[in-house]
Amino acid sequence: MTIAFTFPGQGSQAVGMGKELADNFTEARAVFAEVDDALGEKLSETMFNGPEDTLTLTANAQPALMAVSMAVVRVLEAKGLDLKAKVSYVAGHSLGEYSALCAAGTFSLGDTARLLRIRGNAMQAAVPVGVGAMAAIIGLEHADVIAVCKDASVLGSCQIANDNGGGQIVISGEKVAVEKAAALATEKGAKRAILLPVSAPFHSTLMAPAADAMRDALASVAKSNPVVPLIANVRAAPVTDADEIARLLVEQVTGQVRWRETVEWFGANGVSTLYELGSGKVLTGLARRIDKTVNGISVNTAADIDAAVAALMA
Repeated sequence: MTIAFTFPGQGSQAVGMGKELADNFTEARAVFAEVDDALGEKLSETMFNGPEDTLTLTANAQPALMAVSMAVVRVLEAKGLDLKAKVSYVAGHSLGEYSALCAAGTFSLGDTARLLRIRGNAMQAAVPVGVGAMAAIIGLEHADVIAVCKDASVLGSCQIANDNGGGQIVISGEKVAVEKAAALATEKGAKRAILLPVSAPFHSTLMAPAADAMRDALASVAKSNPVVPLIANVRAAPVTDADEIARLLVEQVTGQVRWRETVEWFGANGVSTLYELGSGKVLTGLARRIDKTVNGISVNTAADIDAAVAALMA
């Protein structure tokens, strides 16, 4: 059985996330305390108790989701998991790529939390509120979405942000262009074209100032080659060199999250099981829709951890 660990991105956050882990495992409590210390604030309190609007802020949601993912990883490791021995690849959706790299030893936990706080703040600050937008296009082929983005780009920047698979593609850019692309997608036969309640146009060229901020931040942080290959968002292929990974993380800020191709790569390269570590079950659901031969399993509760340990140690 060939296994990959995957890590969720923004949108998987929910008030109360990580609380059960903290209540049951000292290793989880240690992760949350270390992230709190790295950020100089009690992010864990916001995670456990809200308020929701504070947790949802990009600068909070990104390190918070990473913290829950790493809490699961640390508990699994305490129960005997040797990631290098049992797991063949890691991957994460957008910010989840940082969680994957922390799990694989590229960045320390404290540095990962600080990087994601910088990333969240920089992404939020890159574009004035109301200038950008994102929309989910449901039920249209990838080539058709590229075409509607191109047609709409006469009004401003518009591009694919996330190819999530299962017929869901998210576009991003200037609001007027995204709205036009959504209308054109409907005309082309999309089942739905829905503007998303997001605070900024993530993974678009409008994020260039945030990419610059991440280039500076990543240049100054200690990094090691991951103990297992990362399937990078912008490449949908394995990467093992820490400096190349840093370049791709900068590119990822303005580039496309190629998640459909990532799962297809797993299926084509013998990966039978994707464990999604952290809050929610979004990636598990996407995996099932993208490739029926790949088994998706979410791990975010004590019971999930027990089941994963039993399977991984078999």
